[in-house]
Amino acid sequence: MAIQPEPRVRALAGAQAGLVGRGQCRELGICDRRLSNLVRSGLWVRVTRGVYDTGQADPAVHPLDRGRLKSAWLAVLAAPADAIVVGLSALALHGVQGLPRRIPAEVTLPGRRGAPGSTGVTIRRYGPPLEVVRLRSEPAGGSPVRSPLLTSVRGSFVHALPALSRDTAVAMLDSGLHQGLLRERDLEWIAARLRGRRGARTVRGWLELVDGRAESPMESLARLDCLDHGVPPDDLQVEVRDARGMFVARADLGWRRRDGRWVLVEVDGRDVHSNPAALFADRDRQNAIATRSDAVLLRFTGREVLRGGVIPDQVRRALAA
Repeated sequence: MAIQPEPRVRALAGAQAGLVGRGQCRELGICDRRLSNLVRSGLWVRVTRGVYDTGQADPAVHPLDRGRLKSAWLAVLAAPADAIVVGLSALALHGVQGLPRRIPAEVTLPGRRGAPGSTGVTIRRYGPPLEVVRLRSEPAGGSPVRSPLLTSVRGSFVHALPALSRDTAVAMLDSGLHQGLLRERDLEWIAARLRGRRGARTVRGWLELVDGRAESPMESLARLDCLDHGVPPDDLQVEVRDARGMFVARADLGWRRRDGRWVLVEVDGRDVHSNPAALFADRDRQNAIATRSDAVLLRFTGREVLRGGVIPDQVRRALAA
C-alpha cells in the first residue's frame, strides 16, 4: 500500500487546487514508480498526462471555487512551460468571483502557434499584443508553487466576455471593480478591445450595468433581477442610521418609500457563486438593521435570487404597504 507523500508535497498541492505536476514531484523526490503506486492505490488520480490530483485542496476554499481553480491549475500544469493562461482560467487565478460553475482550462502559446494540448486543456490562438503578467505565488511548506504567466485581468475579460451571459458577465465585472482588480477606466479599455468581435455591441452594452459597490456576485444578480422586473434599486450599500443618527449598518440594496422609510434587501453572502465567509458578517448586519432602525428589511438566500422574480415581487409589496 502506498504511503501519503511528505508534508511538502501536500502543501504544494494545497496551493494548486490539489494538483501537482510530474516535474514538481521529481523535484521533491517522488520518482515515477512511486507516482504509479500512488495512483494504483487510489490515493492520487491521474487527471491528464503529467498532472495528478492529490485530493489536498485547501478546505477553506468553497467547493465550487475549488473546481474552478482546479481547471485553472490544470491549464498551468499540463500546458507547455511558455504557455500563457487566458480567459476564465486566468480570471479564476486572479481571484475574480462570480465565474460560471464550470470553466475551461485554456491557454495560448506565443507566436499564435498551435499544439496538440493535453486532454482537458484548450489551446486558444490570440493575436498580439497581449498584456501578460506573472501570478505571484508564495512557497507552500518550503516547496515553490508554479508561477504561471497569464493575461491581465482586463485582457482576460476581453477574451471571456463574448462567451458569457449578461448576468454572469456583470457579476464578474462588479467583482473585479470591487476587489480593485479593475479600475473604472479599464471598462472603456475593454469596450475598445471588444470592437470587431462577435457580439461585441451587446457585450459593450452590459458594461453600462457594472457597479463595483456590489460586495458579492449574488448582490449583482439580485440588482439585475430587479432591473429586469422594473424595480431598480435607488441605491446600493445604503447606510442605515438609528433615531439619534448613529450609524447602524450598511444594506446591500435600497428603495425609498413615499413615507421616507427605506425598503432594504440583504442577500446572504453564502451561495453558489460567492465567498462563504460573507455569511457570518451578513447575519450581524441584518440583525442590527432589524432591531435598531425603522427600515423595512427583506432577507433572501442565493437560491431565491437564482429563481428570478422573487425579490422584485417582495420589494413591490413592501413599497406599496
